[in-house]
Amino acid sequence: MNLETLLEQEDRLQFTHFDANTAWALGEHLRTRALTERKALVVEVFAFQQILYRTATPGTQPEQHFWVERKRASVLRFGNSSFYLGQAAQAKGTTFEAKEYIDVQHYAGHGGGFPLRLKGMGIIGAVTVSGLPQAEDHQWVVDALVAIL
Repeated sequence: MNLETLLEQEDRLQFTHFDANTAWALGEHLRTRALTERKALVVEVFAFQQILYRTATPGTQPEQHFWVERKRASVLRFGNSSFYLGQAAQAKGTTFEAKEYIDVQHYAGHGGGFPLRLKGMGIIGAVTVSGLPQAEDHQWVVDALVAIL
């Protein structure tokens, strides 16, 4: 997926209203799909400086929780999807984790973290999944946002 498409997704998939109920609906959408398709996913919706939804479906591993936290941290620090961050670095012939001032214990440029934006306000959080190949993690979040919006 090209960088322009990834940025267009971020621009298009913005909320006009977001609260704890919206977070729950988004998280449950992802959880229900994961259960239906028997995918081992960790799902998190983080907004307003707190985790509003987090779950792990059967078959997940503890490491997936750390991936969610690292992807979320990357989205919140840099303001783009974690997939975009990794792909942008790759387009420059490097990796996101090789960037100066990136601690790989805390940040990851792999697909699955996506900024939650309120129109006219900016980023209020991130929705993140971990458990599939990174392009699929990213697409699952995009599909869920399209469905909820």
